[in-house]
Amino acid sequence: MSDSDDMPSFASLRRGAGRRPARPKSPQPEQALSLFDTLPAFDDAPNEMAEPQQEQAVSAADIIAEQSRSLNTTIRIARPEPLPVASTPQAEARVWTVGDLVREVRGLVERSYGQITVDGEISNWRPAASGHCYFTLKDGNAQLSVVMFRRQASLLRFRPKDGDAVRLHGQVSVYESRGQMQLIAETMEEVGQGALLAAVQRLKERLRREGVFDRERPLPAFPKCIGVVTSLQGAALRDIVKVCRRRHAAVNLLIYPAAVQGPRCAEEVIAGVEWFSAHPQLADVLIVARGGGSWEDLHGFDDEGVARAIAACAIPVIAGIGHATDTTITDAAADVCAPTPSAAAELVTAAQYRIEERVERLRSRVFRAGNYEILRARQRFSRLSAESALRRLRDALGRREQRLDELSFRAESAAARTLRSREERLARLTSRLQRQDVALRLAEDKRRLERLQVRLQSVGSTATMRRNQQVERCVSRLEALSPLRVLERGYALVYGPDGKLLRSTANVVAYDTIVARLADGSVRARVTSKE
Repeated sequence: MSDSDDMPSFASLRRGAGRRPARPKSPQPEQALSLFDTLPAFDDAPNEMAEPQQEQAVSAADIIAEQSRSLNTTIRIARPEPLPVASTPQAEARVWTVGDLVREVRGLVERSYGQITVDGEISNWRPAASGHCYFTLKDGNAQLSVVMFRRQASLLRFRPKDGDAVRLHGQVSVYESRGQMQLIAETMEEVGQGALLAAVQRLKERLRREGVFDRERPLPAFPKCIGVVTSLQGAALRDIVKVCRRRHAAVNLLIYPAAVQGPRCAEEVIAGVEWFSAHPQLADVLIVARGGGSWEDLHGFDDEGVARAIAACAIPVIAGIGHATDTTITDAAADVCAPTPSAAAELVTAAQYRIEERVERLRSRVFRAGNYEILRARQRFSRLSAESALRRLRDALGRREQRLDELSFRAESAAARTLRSREERLARLTSRLQRQDVALRLAEDKRRLERLQVRLQSVGSTATMRRNQQVERCVSRLEALSPLRVLERGYALVYGPDGKLLRSTANVVAYDTIVARLADGSVRARVTSKE
């Protein structure tokens, strides 16, 4: 079949006929035997603990044969014709309101179940400020909203958290506001799994503090051999083989069989990891894988010995335990954690697959682009008819009329907004003008002028009085310091012949003329002698 024949058209896609049957892969050229090709069939290997869904032990040859058969299988879906329905007169059905229907269902649920006891795991624990507690009770298949009111929550003997396994006793009801079924819990008790989960969390925290989870080595881009520690009877091995054959057919797989659940799980997984660590030349990377299961099934991978063996392994380790929602201590200890075994195989073959995928994607893009251009050309030719032209013209006129109506609405709205704005401004100006009355302002200014005049007079008289008092004080101080006051008490100032004040008898000699200044005048005298 050519690529052009294989590409579905737009019309076939609309009719649902674009689904193509799976094409068989082109035969691979013959290659030398690899480790995977010569893998012995571990039919007689002991494995006491089987997977949750027991399967018959298969060998590597059986797995390869199964993959080959699946590649050549075409899946067809039979659609049975609808059965004829006899036409019967329909009785008039009751029309419910939403509230009436929810209340009816609520009453039916409460009468049918009443008080029940439920086991499950806590998720999304949300205590409210009011004291009520809201959370979800779930298991592997379903979940149920739960509310525990403040009075019952205050009687709890432990502090619940996400992941705890509990047993609830209460009443099933329907929350009318959301139309959601919920359990109104009255009591809550811990069960065994919750205690185990707490122990696992404590162990995980201790290993994290010791640095067991700090190793993150890069994966080899093009591994020649991939080591796998898993069960030979599990679906995880088949998924890894399928992915590796599809994405990197030349890679070798070296498998170490180990129990992946039960009491021997941790011991055998540790032995497998240590074997690959002791023979690093045989494998470039190691995958520790197991399919999905319950928490108890995966509990063997929460073992401290497994985590320390992975941390001490000489080659990079990828953990693919369970599904995407399952988390174990092994996931934290590995260099890379994959959500599933298939994802682990995809990670280790990513580089090789990206090259092939890019080539295939480019080829597909070129092919699709050619078909798209051909389809566009056909559509352009089909639009050249007269009916199509008239329809396009009518559509264009309709769009123009719609645009005109829209502009008219916008113009009317703008005019209304402008008029409303002018009216509001006029009202504000009128109010301001009324507040600015001339007579009132003149009376206010007159009262203010009178107040200022009174203050001016008061300030002037106060300043004049203060200055007079200051002058009087200065005159009194000057008079007290005046030498004339001293002369009035009988003292005199004596000046020598040179007109200077005499302060000592050494400044005059006999027969010098001196002047004595008294309070009411001066006298002139002659010195006859000095004593």
